[in-house]
Amino acid sequence: MAGEKILIVDDEAGMQRLLSRILEKQGYTAVPVGSAAEALQLIAVEGFDLVVTDIQMPVMNGLDLLREIKAYDPSLPIIVITAYGTVESAVEALRNGAFDYITKPFETDEIRLTVARVFEHARLVEENRYLHQELEEHYRFSGIVGKSPVMADIYEMAASVAVSNASVLITGESGTGKELVARSIHYNSPRKDKPFIVLNCAVYSEGVLESELFGHEKGAFSGAVAQKKGRFELADQGTLFIDEVAEMSASAQVKLLRVIQEQEFERVGGTRTIQTDVRIVAATNKDLAEQVRNGQFREDLYYRLNVVHIELPPLRERREDIEPLAEHFLQKYTAETGKKISSIAPKAIGCLVAHEWPGNVRELQNAIERAVVLSRGDVITPRDLPQDVRGDSEICLTLPQQGGNLTVILEDLERQLIIQTLRREGASQTRAADTLGIARTTLRYKMEKYGLIDRQD
Repeated sequence: MAGEKILIVDDEAGMQRLLSRILEKQGYTAVPVGSAAEALQLIAVEGFDLVVTDIQMPVMNGLDLLREIKAYDPSLPIIVITAYGTVESAVEALRNGAFDYITKPFETDEIRLTVARVFEHARLVEENRYLHQELEEHYRFSGIVGKSPVMADIYEMAASVAVSNASVLITGESGTGKELVARSIHYNSPRKDKPFIVLNCAVYSEGVLESELFGHEKGAFSGAVAQKKGRFELADQGTLFIDEVAEMSASAQVKLLRVIQEQEFERVGGTRTIQTDVRIVAATNKDLAEQVRNGQFREDLYYRLNVVHIELPPLRERREDIEPLAEHFLQKYTAETGKKISSIAPKAIGCLVAHEWPGNVRELQNAIERAVVLSRGDVITPRDLPQDVRGDSEICLTLPQQGGNLTVILEDLERQLIIQTLRREGASQTRAADTLGIARTTLRYKMEKYGLIDRQD
């Protein structure tokens, strides 16, 4: 990096010139001063990215200057320079917040590398802050796509429970967004700056699952060549998301219950008790209450996990969310691929809304990604959608661009369906009625109602 402004503080003019020359050759802007008092005056009126100061100076030494600067601006990094044999002063400087120290005499490369580390560290800190801010923004409840009343109620419940430490059980079919809700609860909680750790119980066998949860000691079992921390240790003070919890073995259930109750555990093969502070969010696509009744899941653990229950409905039960979700995924994948696709055609939206979505939101996401990849135009059409989404009959209805009276909208959709079915069946009212599952007289009545008697083509 280059262009950063560095304040050099040293009472020796020769050292000021040397440091300025080294740093300016690297593209930095160097501002030399001869005393701590001058440095404090400049810092109060100008912005600096780094301070490089000698420790041994008259009146106010470098350590006192360090304390004054940190009291004024704790984020301003400082490198101290000390004479060989006075490393104790440098160690004290580190305790008081200095980034690093350099001893005299020093090599030019030592100055360059130490300064470069300061700005690399600052870049990483800023990047981490940005990414964390992006995570919080991505998982804020108001930003989750969906406008159906049932999802609004779910997000309101999740937002309420997020501020607590209560365990949460999230249920719903595969692909409904259980992990998304779990992450949103974490990133809207007081634990948001701590880890969010995921464990999928369906992935591991019984023995391996316990090792993943609680860790193991070296030599605990064949293949345990080193000590390993488990998910509970990794998630300390944060959130542990246990997915597919219904797949957990009876032995693991007992141990998990103990951790929740006692907030402590031992690694597999270990004897040392480890304290833990972890918030549990569990999820399953199975009926856990039914599994309790069948003896497949511990009742006491079920109630420990099910302090707050959030049930996510399948996508087919909240069809008003399909269009905004599809538009959201369209924006996501056009940005990733660089393709210039402006919208989804109303007829394609009709296909999406009519589909049953057994894979729920995940299936919808995959369908839109495929459509973006395959589309050759600037609008997604039914042809770009998977065959099972657009339907074997390829009958896709055009939804109205604006809202309106529900009866009027349904009648318009019914009219479109009759027209397209008649067209597909070669204007045969008998075959069209069979396809629609209604009597021919009923079809003729509806055709008269919608003025279609002369529109069989």
